Amino acid sequence: MSFARIDVDQVVGRPGATREAEVRGPVEGLGTELAEPRGPVTVTLRLEWVGEGVLVTGRVAGELSMRCARCLTAFERPFRTEVGELFAVGPTDDPDAYSLDAEGRVDPDQMVRDAIGVELPFAPLCRPDCLGLCEICGADRNVGGCPGHESTDPRWDGLDAVLAMLED
Repeated sequence: MSFARIDVDQVVGRPGATREAEVRGPVEGLGTELAEPRGPVTVTLRLEWVGEGVLVTGRVAGELSMRCARCLTAFERPFRTEVGELFAVGPTDDPDAYSLDAEGRVDPDQMVRDAIGVELPFAPLCRPDCLGLCEICGADRNVGGCPGHESTDPRWDGLDAVLAMLED
């Protein structure tokens, strides 16, 4: 990812001091087989000194390129998510905590990756009522490409024979 680091010198150590920042950049290497960020991501942030560190709040917005989990159709959808994280002034013992870099700047990369990772759907659908692919011929049932198949699992033949005898 190539987000610019944000200088917070005018904020650190000044209670109530804030700064607005916007960064844009691609998010590479983040995604699943069915969903990944596409194009640049826009991050609009408000940085505020809160005593323990710099509170970073704002939003991350962009587009997700996806494949439907049922019919494999490619589609894109915008996403927008809110972020809110505290960047500590010094190193912390918590491996999940964010801290300012060695030069005292906010590096939004990991925070943005974490926010987008939560937005990636496990099984994206092109539409809620997607019919998927035919399990026999592989045709997309949403476009009427499947002629319909009459098939029964041969393991049910014995039960069918019993039911036929009972009907007689």
